[in-house]
Amino acid sequence: MPFVRIDLLRGKDAAYRSKLGEAVYDALTSIGAPKDDRFQVIAEHEPGGLVFDRTYLGIDRSDNFVAVQITMREGRTVEQKKALFAAIVKNMVASVGIHPQDVFINLVENAKENWSFGNGEAQYA
Repeated sequence: MPFVRIDLLRGKDAAYRSKLGEAVYDALTSIGAPKDDRFQVIAEHEPGGLVFDRTYLGIDRSDNFVAVQITMREGRTVEQKKALFAAIVKNMVASVGIHPQDVFINLVENAKENWSFGNGEAQYA
């Protein structure tokens, strides 16, 4: 039940944005996210509307910077999270040619009762 936000600077075409979403979805299914459980928001921002440090932790970032935030149910191991991060980057490099240093990922975990997939119901509570 992941919910994904992908944020990038304005200027990429719809095919590029779609490939970013597919790269994340494919990585999530590789660690056990259900097939067809795809809920994503892909947003473009004007310069100044997406703020990121270009050299934090000695990593050089460009205008191709992409921020990925995934909210999902708790319970993955550290190894699964590391595999997820690596798979996202690998998939994005392969599909859109992004440099690995331009991919920022933030994982937010919560309990299953914190989700409603429609109808005002907590389907997993």
